Amino acid sequence: MKIRSVSLAMLVTASAALMSACVVEPVRPPQPAPVVEVPPPMPAPGYRWAKGHYRWAGNHWAWVPGHWVGVY
Repeated sequence: MKIRSVSLAMLVTASAALMSACVVEPVRPPQPAPVVEVPPPMPAPGYRWAKGHYRWAGNHWAWVPGHWVGVY
């Protein structure tokens, strides 16, 4: 009888430990339509335009504007 109660206690403890590691991520809303950007004039030869994009910011989609990137 002692073995049964010890086994049950160990099972309950192990189950509680495993269940506490479960993480559920909420469903994100879909990304909005891309913003139409008109790039400003090129700052100098050898640059290319990196388009803007959306990134997930906690609980909403945030627009990251495009920018010029130097090509090496």
